[in-house]
Amino acid sequence: MGKNLPEQYRHPYTFDKKYKKSAVYFSMEFAIDQSLKIYSGGLGFLAGSHMRSAYDLKQNLIGIGILWKKGYYDQFLREDHSMGALFREKNYSFLEDTNIRFTIKIDNHDVWVKAYFLKPETFGTVPMFFLSTDLPENDYLAKSTTFRLYDSNPSAKVAQTMVLGLGGAKLLDALDYEPDIYHLNEAHAVSSVFHLYNKYKSVEKIKEKMVFTTHTPEEAGNEKHDIHFLENLSFFDGIPLETVREITGIQDNTFNHSLVALRLSHKANGVSKLHGEVSRDMWKAFSGICPITHITNAQNKKYWVDPWLDEAHTAKDREKLIARKKRLKEKLFEVVADQTGKLFDPNILTIVWARRFAEYKRPDLITRDFEKFKSLMNNSERPIQIIFAGKPYPTDYGAIQNFDNLMHISKDFKNMAVLIGHELKLSRQLKKGADIWLNNPRVTREASGTSGVTAAMNGALNFSTNDGWVREFKELNKTQNSFVLPIVDHTIPTHEQDRMDLENIHETLEKEILPLYYDKPKKWWDLVETSMKQIVPFFDSSRMADEYYSKMYN
Repeated sequence: MGKNLPEQYRHPYTFDKKYKKSAVYFSMEFAIDQSLKIYSGGLGFLAGSHMRSAYDLKQNLIGIGILWKKGYYDQFLREDHSMGALFREKNYSFLEDTNIRFTIKIDNHDVWVKAYFLKPETFGTVPMFFLSTDLPENDYLAKSTTFRLYDSNPSAKVAQTMVLGLGGAKLLDALDYEPDIYHLNEAHAVSSVFHLYNKYKSVEKIKEKMVFTTHTPEEAGNEKHDIHFLENLSFFDGIPLETVREITGIQDNTFNHSLVALRLSHKANGVSKLHGEVSRDMWKAFSGICPITHITNAQNKKYWVDPWLDEAHTAKDREKLIARKKRLKEKLFEVVADQTGKLFDPNILTIVWARRFAEYKRPDLITRDFEKFKSLMNNSERPIQIIFAGKPYPTDYGAIQNFDNLMHISKDFKNMAVLIGHELKLSRQLKKGADIWLNNPRVTREASGTSGVTAAMNGALNFSTNDGWVREFKELNKTQNSFVLPIVDHTIPTHEQDRMDLENIHETLEKEILPLYYDKPKKWWDLVETSMKQIVPFFDSSRMADEYYSKMYN
């Protein structure tokens, strides 16, 4: 087996000696550039930052993902302003067809897979390969496997994970490349272990190579399938079921993908300190799992930060910092005006809630006590503007209803906007234009949640429940750098948690945030500068990419 990648796919640099060990990072989604629409949300944003920082640090890492022909979906508004999801074919002239073709078995049929290559120079990432089943040799069912990210049909979704896992492992063979480490970002690619078992006939050899990152603090969020259903789909790469049970330790008929990844890796990690604790607690009753550490998520500052704002901050030029932040707000408000016909004022405190719409993230929490919300929105002495954005999963009708409801509420307020098209470009604009970055998941439910990291890099203050990465940011220094809500007991009924968190949100806004912004501008900007200073270096993804080598690969 060759140890080096073929010439045309090699890294354009000499490896830093700390990062010589070869690793391959498997992820279902990567958010690398606005033009490459193969991601849905946080998992992809994180993976994209990792690939950029690995390149910046000269690491011996490559990425493997899937080329989603129709992406996640394009978000649009119907005639009545309710949300629509459009699945449209995408084309990318900057990806190279490698002419590598091979088959994997799905549902006992040979499915052809081809690989595209993203050159490191294109977006400043490590070398990356994207797999597709969109070939003339395949029938429509096989072709459509790589059309939509996270297909809602269970068989189709499992087939997608097989393209990533079995297909990704087979691609490495086709490249004659034998990496030291297989890194699974979430359990989607766990089928790769069966390809490796067929290759090495040794569980020990698999464990030696495998590391696993879990992002899901909820037991229910870890995918499970009936073992016979998976066997019928050829998930086990032709390995007889009794051998599969020996390899995985699954004795009943429920195949838990994360559990198998934990059993067949030599090391795993949660994505924040709290999430590491939650994960160890969650899996402690299961036998044979590997040690679980934590590596807190981070984002690539070089990509996310506004360079002029950062320059003013570094030069300690407050006047310039304030002027640039105002300009960034104006630029965001052009998007607001274009999408909604509302004119926002850059001198008014602007709150942004923008991330994937999911029930536990409670997008609409601030509006639930409607009388209080109304008085907040109609306060002319200390006015606010609020912007919501995010893409619900296209068949999560509860989340879509939540989006539609916020859109409906916004019709009555000239200072409330709901934006569509929350992808990399809009995400950057929102972070640069926000004064307050609102994040209110139920505590312990957010593994890490890093949208606030890049908001802080761009001079927005975090206003959050005490979950995920914010807990560490808050504890990093003894000085205040954000507004973090008191923790409510997460064992009480959720409606009670929601009520208490909502009361705390209104109280913090009325008693701390609004008076600080309007009455003590000097102290406001002191806080902004503290937040900008303390977010780096710890929450820049070069620290994270370095820790993956020191804690997981080496």
